[in-house]
Amino acid sequence: MIICKSESELRLMREAGRIVAETHRLMADAVKPGITTGELDAIAEKFIRSQGALPSFKGYNGFPSSVCASVNDELVHGFPGSRKLNEGDIISIDIGAQYEGYHGDSAWTYAVGKVSDEVQRLLDVTEESLYAGLALVKPDIRLYSISHAIQKVIEAAGFSVVREYVGHGIGADLHEEPQIPNYGIPDRGPRLKPGMVLAIEPMVNIGERYVRTLEDNWTVVTQDGSWCAHFEHTVAVTEDGFEILTILPQQTEG
Repeated sequence: MIICKSESELRLMREAGRIVAETHRLMADAVKPGITTGELDAIAEKFIRSQGALPSFKGYNGFPSSVCASVNDELVHGFPGSRKLNEGDIISIDIGAQYEGYHGDSAWTYAVGKVSDEVQRLLDVTEESLYAGLALVKPDIRLYSISHAIQKVIEAAGFSVVREYVGHGIGADLHEEPQIPNYGIPDRGPRLKPGMVLAIEPMVNIGERYVRTLEDNWTVVTQDGSWCAHFEHTVAVTEDGFEILTILPQQTEG
């Protein structure tokens, strides 16, 4: 069942989203050569808690940290720790915050210093695909039209869509219905209605689409060792379109 949120619930989700967006702004400033993924996690957790919120991921199904920090060929669910970032790396940081019982969720992939032209194109295309999907969000559109729009941007650029991991509904639970693949046939799937809240999150590989999970049972990497990117926003369906909940008012959308 897809849950439509009330206006009072959306107010709480806007605050959760603001906290996530503010945390990402801190991450953007902190991501530099020499910092460790564990230090980034500590910065994020301290800020989230300072806002009267809880890190959504910490303890979720046993996950030990406040953010997921996935470097280079790590797609999602990377453990923060002692790994230092190097010039030319990329890091995907997935952040969730729970505010008064409701969640916000957003991921962004950051360049560490200057990256290669191909890697920069990966980041640009993945972000572009996210906004191509968001642009279609409005009442009565079918969900997989969004999925198809994301897939079209990614594959037109010669990159691969990861199929094992998908976006999701979000609210009082971090993961709710519906599941939102990043590929699909347009004009299929459930129709969107005002009050639905979705975490839309393209995951893209430079090489082949296949991934595997490491022995820690969390960290997902590409099978061929190619680098990958992950971008995500939490959005609410409004009466005439959508509202991004995990973006700050002064930020541009795209």
